[in-house]
Amino acid sequence: MNPILPKHRLILLRHAKSAWPDGVADRERPLADRGRKAAPVIGAYMVREKLIPDIALVSPARRAQETWKLVRRALSKKVSEVEAADIYEVSAERMLDVIRAVEPGIRTLLIVGHNPGMENAASLIVADGNADAMWRMREKFPTAGLAVIDLDLDGWDEIAAGTGYLERFITPRSLGK
Repeated sequence: MNPILPKHRLILLRHAKSAWPDGVADRERPLADRGRKAAPVIGAYMVREKLIPDIALVSPARRAQETWKLVRRALSKKVSEVEAADIYEVSAERMLDVIRAVEPGIRTLLIVGHNPGMENAASLIVADGNADAMWRMREKFPTAGLAVIDLDLDGWDEIAAGTGYLERFITPRSLGK
């Protein structure tokens, strides 16, 4: 773990495993049983590790909304949330634009979104970090994957490629679930 508390912390959570029902639009796909089991596991981990965000930006897609709802239930405090259409099916660069618009007073930001945007944004932001976590994150950013990125920035508007330190990367599988 990074022993020095960062000025800002970005937590990227890919939505949990979704179902693929016939005739359902992509934005309306619900979580699969596996996803409904994994999301609370990640929420409990976040509480245990004191990874509580000040605000959550959540994709409008049903699977991301359902993931957040299950994670939020586990959290020990009420977290402000914003439905963020700008993180649905976007590039890593567009994700950075969304992050740059966050108020500097927000210390810990959670984004609940999708691949490839989450994986690409994490890879773009992270320059250094826990070697094992970096390898696992770059190998695969699976559903319900959680990247914790520390940033020594005065404000979110300073985030750019290579400004982050990957403090940890957690998946339900790495938690034995």
